[in-house]
Amino acid sequence: MTSRPGLAAYASLSSQSRGRRYPEAPAPTRTEYQRDRDRIVHSTAFRRLVYKTQVFLNHEGDLFRTRLTHSLEVAQLGRSIARSLRLDEDLVEAISLAHDLGHTPFGHAGQDALHGCMADHGGFEHNLQSLRVVDKLEERYPQFDGLNLSFETREGILKHCSRVHAQQLEDAEPGGVGGRFLRREQPGLEAQLCNLADEIAYNAHDIDDGVRSGLISLAQLGEVPLFDRYRHSAQAAHPHLNDAAMHRRLLFEAIRLMLSAQVYDVIDATSAALVQAAPDSADAVRHCAPLVMFSDAMREQSTVLKRFLFKNLYRHPQVMETTGRAQQIVRDLFAAYVQAPQEMNHAFAQQANTSDGAVKARAVADFIAGMTDRFAAREHERLTGQRLLD
Repeated sequence: MTSRPGLAAYASLSSQSRGRRYPEAPAPTRTEYQRDRDRIVHSTAFRRLVYKTQVFLNHEGDLFRTRLTHSLEVAQLGRSIARSLRLDEDLVEAISLAHDLGHTPFGHAGQDALHGCMADHGGFEHNLQSLRVVDKLEERYPQFDGLNLSFETREGILKHCSRVHAQQLEDAEPGGVGGRFLRREQPGLEAQLCNLADEIAYNAHDIDDGVRSGLISLAQLGEVPLFDRYRHSAQAAHPHLNDAAMHRRLLFEAIRLMLSAQVYDVIDATSAALVQAAPDSADAVRHCAPLVMFSDAMREQSTVLKRFLFKNLYRHPQVMETTGRAQQIVRDLFAAYVQAPQEMNHAFAQQANTSDGAVKARAVADFIAGMTDRFAAREHERLTGQRLLD
């Protein structure tokens, strides 16, 4: 199937995709990017996201965001913006749904712990791991490892990459997704959009989850001009929201208004940047400065919000205490599996059955990174006899 009609010349057209690592015949009813999205949704790694967390661990409550709900929110925001900019919505959705597939259990705490464990073997980075998941670790097809996604989806998944890792990718796949980091080029607009939609989504839902948890309050959020502005707008339009019993609705309405303002700001600022740069193709985009952006004023306000969340939520003593226990679980699991690889799933145990320390460590990291929060906690209790998370 050819590209969706009505897309801009600078969009990543499916009909002009750089293709897949293993050539496949086109699907008769779906574009290449629709096909990518469908493969991601049906993957094992995607299903696991429902039990992988953002800030609050899986056992702390049923209504906090998970990696799955976050990915869906990123996809929704991304598609809304992509439609206005005449970008390929299916590609945006595919990247959005896959961008966190490589995340460890226990959010960034787990990633930091696993990175420390892998310090002597190239470290651990979740964007690179997400690419590894779709390129190698998924086992669904008889002809190849991974999901065999299109170049453009894979490029969007790998939004950050060190020069060392980029060179390793380029050596293994000349002309592949690592090359742009070596050439200092930009990815396509759809990939750029997913990066910004990710930021918008997690800032908004961390406000919601932070207030729901009781770790931050509406009063504290008065320090955040971006939020406070839309709280006052909500109160002015709906005076009954000033009642204490209505504070949940007030929070939701303020977040809704804030999200809408950010979406419109991205559309306006990006449209202006596109007019100025005038790229006439997806390839031309790669040689421009980043084009999907906030206005200067919105970027400054978003930065203030991020600093507030870092100080008052991510570094809250209660979050830090749980984070410490989660990191201990990851470190203990890594040490246990390196010492006794047979304790892992059979396929990973086979890969780790080697005298090559780097290969063994990477197999252990792959196994741990694929765990959900609750499976990691259960495995830790099985192997150590300790229950660190109730």
